[in-house]
Amino acid sequence: MSENAALQSEADRFRADLAKINDEVARVIVGQQRVVEATLTALFCGGNVLLEGVPGLGKTELVKVLAGSLELEFRRIQFTPDLMPADIVGTNIMTSDETGGYRFEFRRGPIFTQLLLADEINRATPKTQSALLESMQERTVTTGGQTYRLEPPFFVLATQNPIEQEGTYPLPEAQLDRFMFKVNVPYLDRDELNEVVSRTILKRPVEVDKVMDGPRIVELGDVLQKVVVADPMRDYAVRLTLSTHPDSPFASETVRKFVRWGGSPRAPQSLIRAARVRALSEGRAHVAFEDIRHFAVEVLQHRVLLNYDGQAENLDVAELIVELINHVKEDG
Repeated sequence: MSENAALQSEADRFRADLAKINDEVARVIVGQQRVVEATLTALFCGGNVLLEGVPGLGKTELVKVLAGSLELEFRRIQFTPDLMPADIVGTNIMTSDETGGYRFEFRRGPIFTQLLLADEINRATPKTQSALLESMQERTVTTGGQTYRLEPPFFVLATQNPIEQEGTYPLPEAQLDRFMFKVNVPYLDRDELNEVVSRTILKRPVEVDKVMDGPRIVELGDVLQKVVVADPMRDYAVRLTLSTHPDSPFASETVRKFVRWGGSPRAPQSLIRAARVRALSEGRAHVAFEDIRHFAVEVLQHRVLLNYDGQAENLDVAELIVELINHVKEDG
């Protein structure tokens, strides 16, 4: 079998697996198709996700269902102001051995898992939030002078409430940038809310079937590297990112007026990685312009910093990204 034929076969297999996972998620989660699609895309290409939405929209349940259908070890940490870094990464404790001697033994924290749910991450202090930085980027944990490698695949899915900000600690830009996607979880419409209430009344237990496992997700990462990204596609992702910078020739008038700083170099990298997943899910072995545009809002909205005027105007960054998608031409 030729390389192109093998890659096409992988694309067909991935498309079928993705359909099965979506079916399993839909048995538990009502609506939220965009949220599910974005979260799965980030997981398949090794990215971390920040889910933002008011309480009760099923963010935690979504992560649990994904852990079940992907057969990943799952742990949840409820972030609170009194949570300490050692509560996340673990700590060294003194133990005795058979000879009566004492030694230090490292007890691993909940971060040693595959799918970590950091619930209400903005409620913990910056010191505790920073304990996640190394693991999110390097997939390692350093404590007591020792470095421990996290078993792949490893993902962080964090949640935060956009409304109740009293007593919270907003994530700094350096940590926000380590999230591949920021996904806004919308409120349910009338039909979806009726379905949720109906399921709650019936209280039927749902067993989620396993569709993929950790080794398959790691293997998929190698397959994604083979999805072709032509030079014009790469340049389009770069120009789209540069359009978020007010001093760039690709910026729109709105960006020049209301934006202080735009996307980092991680932004075009994330656009390409996400585009490869979408192309494969569409049964294609090459990236198209539409694949790059598809997740531009999720990739860029948390990487664009408004200036004082933008904040005073209460500018919607997601809408600004949509404007830039229409502003940046494919044949630039």
